[in-house]
Amino acid sequence: MTVVLIGLGAWAAVETLTLFSLLFFVIGLIGFMFSEYLTHRFFFHLKAPQNKLFLKFLKRLHYDHHTDPHDLKLLFLPVWYSLPNLGVLAILFYLATGMLGAALAFGAGLVTMLLVYEWKHYVAHRPIQPTTKFWKWNKRMHLLHHFKNENYWFGVSTPLVDAIFGTLKDEKDVPTSETVKNLEKRGQTLSS
Repeated sequence: MTVVLIGLGAWAAVETLTLFSLLFFVIGLIGFMFSEYLTHRFFFHLKAPQNKLFLKFLKRLHYDHHTDPHDLKLLFLPVWYSLPNLGVLAILFYLATGMLGAALAFGAGLVTMLLVYEWKHYVAHRPIQPTTKFWKWNKRMHLLHHFKNENYWFGVSTPLVDAIFGTLKDEKDVPTSETVKNLEKRGQTLSS
């Protein structure tokens, strides 16, 4: 994805680089934050589908990550998933604006924030201690999502979108979920 980012940046520089390019880049950063949150909450946490292929797909993308949150093979989003999704968002941005340079800057913002997301996700699941209070708190919020309740704290790259949608809660106010480590059981009756 870093190679994609370098390519987008070079193409944007050749196409037209203006002050507006920075604005479209920032819109891409923000767009990724919302896309990350909405995808994580409403797609990755779907009730387990009956279709075996779709279930296998969701297991690789997210269910298995909840089962074994520290498994490095499950930590990063696969490129076969990320690249087409970010590509579609950049194409939609191009169709909405009609400006190739703007779409390239927007796409560069998306990819930059994906890389930030992947780094923060890596730090959250590895024995790395962030140095600032904010980053320590941000790591803790993500770990609460994995070990306390999967219905809160969806944002990895930023807690901002959780705050907007009401899923940034005080951990004392949130019960421990029985399905936090087994998303396939969501929606099924669990014995106490």
